[in-house]
Amino acid sequence: MKAKITSWIEGLSQSKGKNLFLTLALITFSVFSVIAQQTVTGTVTSKEGPIAGASVTVKGTNKGTSADSRGQFTISNVSSNSVLVVSSIGFISKEVSVGNQNQLTITLETDSQSLNEVVVIGYGSQRKKDLTGSVVSISSVDFQKGNIVTPDQLVAGKVAGVQITSNGGAPGAGSTIRIRGGSSLNANNDPLIVIDGVPLDNNGISGAANALSFINPNDIESFNVLKDASATAIYGSRASNGVILITTKKGKKGDDIKVSVSSVASSAQARAYVDVLSAADFTSVINSKGTAAQKAMLGKSSTDWQKEIYRDAISIDNNVSITGSIKNIPVRASVGYLNQNGILKTSNMDRISTSIGVSPSFLNNSLKVDLNLKSSVINNNFANQGAIGTAVGFDPTQSVTGSDFGGYFEWLDPATKKPNSLGPKNPVALLNLQKDQSKVNRTIANAVFDYTMPFLPELRANANVAIDKSSSEGTINIPAGIANSYDRGGKAGTYSQSKDNKTFEFYLNYVKSIGMHRIDVMGGYSYQDFLRDNTDLDKNVAGTVFNNTYYKTQNTLVSFYGRANYSLNDKYLFTFTLRNDGSSRFSPENRWGVFPSAAAAWKISEEFKDSEVISDLKLRLGWGVTGQQDVFSDYPYLARYTNSEPNAQYQFGNTFLNTLRPEGYDANIKWEQTTTKNIGLDFGFKKVGITGSIDVYQKETKDLLSVIPVPAGSNLTNQILTNVGNLENKGVEVTLNFNPIHTANVNWDFGVNATFNQSNITNLTKVKDPTYQGILVGGISGGVGNTIQIHSLEYSPYTFYVYQQVYNTNGKPVEGLYVDRNGDGKISSDDRYRFESPNSKYFFGASSNLQIKDFSFGFVLRANVGNYMYNNTNANSAVYRAATGGNNFLSNLVPNVNETNFNNTQYFSDYYIQNASFLRVDNISFGYNLNRLLNAKKFNAQLSLNVQNAFIVTKYQGLDPEVGGGIDNNMYPRPRTVSLGLNVNF
Repeated sequence: MKAKITSWIEGLSQSKGKNLFLTLALITFSVFSVIAQQTVTGTVTSKEGPIAGASVTVKGTNKGTSADSRGQFTISNVSSNSVLVVSSIGFISKEVSVGNQNQLTITLETDSQSLNEVVVIGYGSQRKKDLTGSVVSISSVDFQKGNIVTPDQLVAGKVAGVQITSNGGAPGAGSTIRIRGGSSLNANNDPLIVIDGVPLDNNGISGAANALSFINPNDIESFNVLKDASATAIYGSRASNGVILITTKKGKKGDDIKVSVSSVASSAQARAYVDVLSAADFTSVINSKGTAAQKAMLGKSSTDWQKEIYRDAISIDNNVSITGSIKNIPVRASVGYLNQNGILKTSNMDRISTSIGVSPSFLNNSLKVDLNLKSSVINNNFANQGAIGTAVGFDPTQSVTGSDFGGYFEWLDPATKKPNSLGPKNPVALLNLQKDQSKVNRTIANAVFDYTMPFLPELRANANVAIDKSSSEGTINIPAGIANSYDRGGKAGTYSQSKDNKTFEFYLNYVKSIGMHRIDVMGGYSYQDFLRDNTDLDKNVAGTVFNNTYYKTQNTLVSFYGRANYSLNDKYLFTFTLRNDGSSRFSPENRWGVFPSAAAAWKISEEFKDSEVISDLKLRLGWGVTGQQDVFSDYPYLARYTNSEPNAQYQFGNTFLNTLRPEGYDANIKWEQTTTKNIGLDFGFKKVGITGSIDVYQKETKDLLSVIPVPAGSNLTNQILTNVGNLENKGVEVTLNFNPIHTANVNWDFGVNATFNQSNITNLTKVKDPTYQGILVGGISGGVGNTIQIHSLEYSPYTFYVYQQVYNTNGKPVEGLYVDRNGDGKISSDDRYRFESPNSKYFFGASSNLQIKDFSFGFVLRANVGNYMYNNTNANSAVYRAATGGNNFLSNLVPNVNETNFNNTQYFSDYYIQNASFLRVDNISFGYNLNRLLNAKKFNAQLSLNVQNAFIVTKYQGLDPEVGGGIDNNMYPRPRTVSLGLNVNF
C-alpha cells in the first residue's frame, strides 16, 4: 500500500506538461489495483502437524513472511491473481494460487529423498545428512520455556551426553556444563562457546554472576553441540571439552517487517528449607546437655531464621524485536529488560540488553556481509550468601532485633560486651547491613564478509573480525561498628575489571561436484587475543588499607587450520581436519600443538531409496585429537614475583615495606591432549515417526595439566601446575524422538535421551608408584584444611575418601568407631578408603510437547543415577557439641542428631556420603493461542503458564541432591518459579 501511494505521488509530480488524461488513467488504475489487494491468512501443516518457520512468499516478488510456532501466517497486500510459494526444510515446496481465498490450509509433503536441514558446524555449515561427526542441533522451537534468564538454561536435559547443572538459585546464576564428562583435572572443563562466529572467553567477568548472563535468551535461534573430536578438532586448542555454537535470530530476505512483543512475570519461592530443630526442641537440648551458663543464654523468642532471610521474589522480563527486511536487506533489532529478584533478600539482577543484526549483499550477491552487535548493561545487588548457612545454625530462641550493633541481636563477649568474634552473626543483619553492588557492561560485535570469486564461483573467501569488550565496577560497603566487621572497622571496598578480547579469522573454501564426486576443502588462519586489567582495593571505613592490588594480564592464540570433506555418490562421506595451535601460555619450545581428526560415514539409507520404512540410516566413525591450555595462569612457564600481603611486610626502622614473593613454576609445561574415538548410528523410520541416534565413545587425556604436591625445597611452592597423569572417559549415548500423533488438530512430539559415562584416572605420576595414595581435594566446612575427596589411580576424579563407619545392632552409627581396613590394630589415616563418586554414571532427559488445536502442554524432566553427595550440613550441625561449643554462643542443630546421638563431629565418616540420585521435573508449560478467541486477523497472540523446578524425587537427606562438586554446604537454593507470559506478533 505504501509503495502504491508513493507511486501516485511520483506520478502527480511528473504530470506537469503531460497528458492530463493519461495521469488520471494511471491514478484510476492504481486505485483499482489497491482495491484488488487482500490479506491472506493460513496454516502450513504436514501429516506430522503444523510446520513452524515455514517460508511463505509471493511468487515473483520479494514479499513474504514466515509461519509462527503453530504454522500460522499472515501476509497482506496480496492480489487475487498472486501465487504463494510455501517451503520448509525437509519438505517439498508447494505453489498455491490465491484467487478469492483469504484463509488457506496448505499441506506440505515430506521430502523423503533427503535430510537437507542445514546445521552450523565449525567455520561453516553442512546438510544434516552429510555430517560425519557427533553433532546435535536444538532449535528455538524445542527450548525450555518460562523465566529463562541465561542461555544455558534453554537446553538443559535436551541433549544426550551434555550435563547442565545450575550453580544455584541466585539471580543470573550460571551453570556448570559438561560434555561427555570433564577432560581435565585442573584445567578448564567448560566447553568452548561460539556466538555468531565469535569464540568467547571461558573466564568469568568480575562483578557478574555468570559470563553468559549478558546474552538475552530471547535472541537465540539455535544451539549446535559438537561432541566428538572429529567435529570439534577444527577448533583445536579450545575444543577438548566440546563446542557449543549459538546462532542468534536473523531477518530473512524478502520478509515483511514483523514486530514481536513478549512479557513474562514470575514469582519464585523457596521449594523447601533445611530441616532444623524448633525453638522448643532446641531449648530441650540445651536444658539437657548444656551448662548453667549456656542455659542462661537461651532467649524467649521462636524465630524461623530461614523464613526471615527468604522471600517470595517477583521478576519481570520484557522484550521487543523487529524482524524482516528493509529494501531487501535482512535486519533484526531487539531490546530486552529483565529485573530478577532472588529469593534471598536483597539479591537482584537488572539487565538491559540490545541486539542488532544486518545482513546485506553486494555485487550481485557475490559479497555477503553479516553484521552483529549484542550489548548489555547489568546492575547486580549481591546478597551475603553467608546468611544461608548462618540461618541454618542460628539460635531459634533469639529475636531478630535487640543490640547496639546495628540494631540486630548479636552474640557478645561477656567480658568486653563487644561482638563475639568467634560467634555466628545475625543472618538478617548480614543481608541488610551489607551493600555489595556492581555495574557491568559487555559488548560483543563482529562483521563477517563472505565473497564468492566471480572468476571461480566454487571458491569463496570468508573473513570474521570480532571484539568482545567488558568493563565492570563494584563496591562492597559494610558500616563500622556492626558485628560482621567490628574488629576491622567496617569495609569500603572497590574493584574493577576491563576485558578486551579480539578475534580475527580468515579462510578459503572450495566446493566442487564432479559427477558422483563432491569435494569441500577449507583452509584458514585464526588470531585471538585476551587482555585483562584488574584492580582491587580493600579498606575500612576509616580509610585503613588492607589490600590494594592491580594487575594486567594477556594471552594470545594463533592457529592455522584446514578441513577436507569428500563425498562419493552421496553415499560414502569422509572428513579430515588439521589444526596447528600456538599458545602464549607455553614456552617457545612447547608453544605449538598439532591436532588432527578423521571421520567417515556410510549413508546406508541410500541403499534402500525406495523403502517405505527407512527415512534415515547412517553409520559414523570418528577419531581426533584436541588440545587444552586454558589454565588459571597466563604465565605458568615463567619465573614471576608477587607483592606480599600487608600482614607480610619487612620492617626497616619504623617503616614497613612489601616484599616480592617468588612463585612456583614449571618451565617445561606443555599442551594437555585428548584423543577421542566415536562410533555412531543415526536412524529414522517413516510410518512410526521415530528418529534417533546411538553413539559409543572413548576419550583419553594425556599429559594432564594438574596441580600436584611437590617435595619441600624442590620448587618455590608446595604445589605446582605441571603435566602429569592420564584420564579416561568412556560412554554410550542414546537419543530417541517420537511423533506418535500427527493429525490436523493434534500433534504430539516426545523425546528421550540417555547417557552412560564413566571417568577414571589411569595415571597420576610421572614415575609409576603403586604406593602413591593420590591428591587430596574437596575442601569442606569444618576444621582447618580438611578435605573429603581424592584423585587416585583407577578411580573417578573427586572420589570420596572416608572412614568406614561401624553400626550397632540397631543400625545406628557408633560415634568414633570405624573399620580397621588395613588390619594393623589401630585407626589411622591409612584406614580411609575410596567410596563412591559425586559424578553420576547415568543421566537421562525427557521432553514432551502436546498440541490440541489452540492448546499446548509440555514438560521437561531430568534424572541422574549413581551420584553421591557429602552432606556437610549434617556433618557440621548433627552433633550436640555444635549447640554447646563453649565459645559463649549457641547454635541450632538438624534433626539428624536424633538419629546419630553424636556428641562430636565425625567429618570423615562415610555415614555422611549419601545417595543423591534424583528425578527433577525442570519445566511444566501450558500455552493457549488467542487468535481464534480474539478473532485476530493481523496479529498472533499466545498466553503461557510455566512452572520451573516443579518437584524432585530423591532419597537424599539434604535440601537439594544436585550440587556441583558433590559437597552440600548451604548452596543458594533453587526456587520453584511460576511464570505467566504473553507473546504478541504483528
